[in-house]
Amino acid sequence: MTKQYNTAYIFAITLVATLGGLLFGYDTAVISGAEKSIEAYLIRPLGLNSLIHGATVSSALIGCILGGVISGLLSNHWGRKKTLIFASLLFFVSALGSGYPEAFFFTKGEPSIALLLTFNFYRIIGGVGVGLASAVSPMYISEIAPANIRGRLVSFNQFAIIFGMLVVYFVNWGIAYGQSIEWINDIGWRYMFVSEAIPAALFGILLFLVPETPRFLLLSSKDDEAKSVLKKLYSDNGTSQAIFQEIKLSVGQATSRAKLFSYGKVVILIGILLSVFQQFVGINVALYYAPRIFESMGAAKDASMLQTIIMGFVNVLFTVVAILTVDKWGRKPLLITGSIGMAVGMFAISVLAFNNIIGISTLVFIIIYTASFMMSWGPICWVLISEIFPNKIRGQAVAVAVAFQWFANYLISSTYPAMMEFSGGMTYGFYGLMAVLSALFVWKMVPETKGKSLEEMEKLWGKKNG
Repeated sequence: MTKQYNTAYIFAITLVATLGGLLFGYDTAVISGAEKSIEAYLIRPLGLNSLIHGATVSSALIGCILGGVISGLLSNHWGRKKTLIFASLLFFVSALGSGYPEAFFFTKGEPSIALLLTFNFYRIIGGVGVGLASAVSPMYISEIAPANIRGRLVSFNQFAIIFGMLVVYFVNWGIAYGQSIEWINDIGWRYMFVSEAIPAALFGILLFLVPETPRFLLLSSKDDEAKSVLKKLYSDNGTSQAIFQEIKLSVGQATSRAKLFSYGKVVILIGILLSVFQQFVGINVALYYAPRIFESMGAAKDASMLQTIIMGFVNVLFTVVAILTVDKWGRKPLLITGSIGMAVGMFAISVLAFNNIIGISTLVFIIIYTASFMMSWGPICWVLISEIFPNKIRGQAVAVAVAFQWFANYLISSTYPAMMEFSGGMTYGFYGLMAVLSALFVWKMVPETKGKSLEEMEKLWGKKNG
């Protein structure tokens, strides 16, 4: 397709939608600076073990699973836009509640099981917001974007996720810098959570300024509204009319929303495995526990926070690499290259752990591992999940894939502390093995989607299963 679209308008809409990704990153990474304080404030005083600590650090992921599960239902009934507005409200409530869980019912400085459960409840609310945003933001962007830049625009969402993580690393570091451990454990961690309320409010306000996606509007039989949106998206009237007819044909071939397995089980299985492999390679262990990992390597408190920021910059840089290459090189080459890089990084860290070698070499291989992930599985997994499913099942299929993703995330993140107590070398070796298997899966099963319209992808599955 020639550039007959309104670039500035499409990029503006994309930027608003990617604030959902930024909040996704902010919410999931804020715990990295606060988790040791939570341990000191709530876990140790109650005499609870590392499994409970791991479950608390990862509690938001329960909400992420729930958010992923209901994302299809909400996005199909409310629309993509209203679902994202709801997610922004959940982020806002979670930010304030996680920062001051004692509000209304408890006394500050008096830890209890009930207070721990309340904190987890607020984190779960935020997790529901993350689950919704993680499914619906890339879906929204993919349904707005022209085919030849869709990969790049959906990858912006991953950039926003990583940028959100980088921002919160800076926020956490700025809050903790020069402060005593006692102050951080009493007050500082609260500021870390409450700071999220600002981008959450901004996201909610700006969403009122963007349109609903034309594909959802057509699925909802709102043809005139869909035409109006397409005319704003495409500068050429003939192009917007042609795309309208293509989408109309796609959604009009059957009932507006088909059953989940209407196009066979393979496409659903590919979506699920993309999600599971993205988490089983262990990326969120590096993200959630980054300061603790660096401290275990001998870094002081402030230095560990700073090394986390360095890793954040690496993440941003290599996500930009993905943005620049995804529509040129394609999805499969990037995924396979990233898998190989992750396997090298994790197997090296495993060997170092077995030999009790800590220091700069560990940091180097963590960077190799995370850089490989960020140029491949980080953004490209979301690109594929947003574009491989046919229009009529996209909402519920994305919901299934995302729910599996968050379940896998929870499983990996919550078991990490206990696995490390057993064997660090075996833990990192497991993640390396998953990276190898992910490469084989992409090579054998994942179709290339570069340059194809969403409707062309629908025809692919229709042919395979028709």
